[in-house]
Amino acid sequence: MNEHACVLGIDIGGTNLRVALADLSGKILARTSSTTTNVRDAHSVVAKIRECTDQLLQEVGLARTAIAAMGAGAPGVTNTETGVVVATSYLMGWHDVPLKSMLEDAMGVPVAVDNDVNLAALGESSFGIANGTPNFVFLAVGTGVGAGIILKGELFQGSAWTAGEIGYMLVPGVSEKPAAAGRPGPLESMAGGEGLRLKWLSLWPSTQTKLPKNLTATQIFDGAVAGDALANSLLDRAAYTLACAIHNMTLILNAPLFILGGSVGLHPALQDRTQSAVDAHARRLRPRVVLSSLGSDAQIMGAVRLGQLIAQQRS
Repeated sequence: MNEHACVLGIDIGGTNLRVALADLSGKILARTSSTTTNVRDAHSVVAKIRECTDQLLQEVGLARTAIAAMGAGAPGVTNTETGVVVATSYLMGWHDVPLKSMLEDAMGVPVAVDNDVNLAALGESSFGIANGTPNFVFLAVGTGVGAGIILKGELFQGSAWTAGEIGYMLVPGVSEKPAAAGRPGPLESMAGGEGLRLKWLSLWPSTQTKLPKNLTATQIFDGAVAGDALANSLLDRAAYTLACAIHNMTLILNAPLFILGGSVGLHPALQDRTQSAVDAHARRLRPRVVLSSLGSDAQIMGAVRLGQLIAQQRS
């Protein structure tokens, strides 16, 4: 590595690809994004990553040889030992994609790959609100619901790399029937963005609300804050369901901190009501429920941190 050594952070999403070039301290030197809508083939995504990387290197005046390592996050179950994305959400539809080896072949640098929610937890641990907190859980509440778990300062992925798949958790009020492929899991159906949208559609009657029929989860929460009764009922239900999941995880992990992130999880009203419900059930340990300090950058900063760790191991 030379004095200009840098790392790449890659965040692969179902609709968007984000690439960041950072120095070895984690400072972002340049960043860009590209749509992945209608781009599902893994080889096409890798080609886009290479194009974005070349653009960033040109922007900052560095050669590709300045890249020390790459960290990449994918939206699905990922074998972190082999770098194979076992399965992603229906948005990507990947199965057994050897992403690590594909990126290493394309870029010529060492690569580490993990689940995107795990990387969000790593980002908060290294650069965000959880810095200095050895045990915490990052809750990504977006279209679905997932968790990234940090124990004793290290990511915990589980023996099958599915630790944190809490969207399928069974909590009070959810259906115990197994979720169909491409449909929200039991907890996701109550607290995730797609589940909330579908529930609003099923309950919506023009006689009981002045809000439109087609709303996103965050728009429903906005309506709740404005005083709409039907929207309030869905917000309360989502917060209570999430609080039950937090309570159960607290009993097992004894984590004192839960960080809400994701497009839905970052809504302040959800955080406030979830904390109240958590407090009502808390016993010896009363965990704090806070909003992500990195926001939408949590995943990309976690990918940068993963790149840093690989670079340090190779130095």
